[in-house]
Formats: sequence, structure tokens, C-alpha cells
Amino acid sequence: MDSTSKYSPFCLKWPWDVHNQNPKTPLPCTFETPWLFKPFKNIGSGVFNFIQNISKPQPLSPELHFQSNGGVGQNTTLKLMKKLTPADQAEAEQSALASALASGKEGTVIEFYSPKCRLCNSLFNFVNEVENRNSEWLNIVMADAENDQWLPELLHYDIKYVPCFVLLDKYGRALAKTGVPSSRLHVVAGISHLLKMKRPQHY
Repeated sequence: MDSTSKYSPFCLKWPWDVHNQNPKTPLPCTFETPWLFKPFKNIGSGVFNFIQNISKPQPLSPELHFQSNGGVGQNTTLKLMKKLTPADQAEAEQSALASALASGKEGTVIEFYSPKCRLCNSLFNFVNEVENRNSEWLNIVMADAENDQWLPELLHYDIKYVPCFVLLDKYGRALAKTGVPSSRLHVVAGISHLLKMKRPQHY
């Protein structure tokens, strides 16, 4: 038998084995992508890399890291609520309310919320911006409506829905509150109306 007959005329080496070849037992053929299919090979590699990248866990947005600006408003409360027990959380929120009223600012807004309320969560950045822009005369504090420690206030202000924003004057007297939230835009308009009621003329 001819020595060349021991080799098959067909190459049975698969394309994905091209880098796994054992140099001690080389196969009679090598695989080289035909020029016509090279663009498809590159596209396939790019798609694979893209899928691999999007499947990797992405870092959280900096906006989701609750930071405190050193005040007594909702930033401090949100930071605390991530770490405290319900009783301690309510105490911290009520302490924030007491500090806000003691500051002597023209207005204080209590935001009654629920941790399970998606609309409440979506308002975080907006409320934070409102507080920062009006910090000279306004405090905004938060109150978890699902926490039993806030029950007296829930009854006093007749809170039956969340989010609900209650405007207080410098003496702690309730002036107005937002209506039943039908949409995010509706709540934003309600907050703006509360601010117009109490904003000092020179601001």
C-alpha cells in the first residue's frame, strides 16, 4: 500500500480545534477560513464578545448610592433606613422631623412613603432636587407609612395613600397636602403647588 494512502483525502478537523492541535500528532490538514467567510467569522466573534460583555454584572449607578449631605432631610433618612430596624428607623425619621421643625425654616414637608411603592421610589431624585434648591427656607423629611410608629401622624393627617406630601409651617401646623396620586406628573404638580403656597417672596 502506498504510504500516502494512510491519509484521508478529506480534512475532518473542525474549525474550533484549530488552536487545540497536538504538535506531537499533527493532523494532515489545517483549517483556514476561506476568504469569503472571514467577515462572517469576525461578525460571529463580535457578537459573542458583545453577549459576554452585557451578561457581566454592571456597577450600580452613583445615583443609587444614598448619600447624606449632612442635613436633617430626606437624604439622611434614606441613608439610615437601609441599615436600621423598623423601630430605629422610625425614631430616626421622627428625630429628623423634630430637627426640621426646630430649625425655624418657613416650611417643612413630610413625605409619607412606602418602601414597596414604585412611584415613591421614582420620586427620590426629584424630591432631593427640590430640597436642595429650596434649602434656605424648606426642609423635607420622610415617614414610612407602613411603620406602626407613624400611626398617630397617619391618623392626624388622614393619610390614606402614598406618596403623600404634607406641608407644615414653622410651628408644625399642617397647611395642605397632595391629593390621591394618579400619576407621577400629578404628584410633581402637587408638590409644586405646596411650595408656591409657602415660598417666601424673596426666593
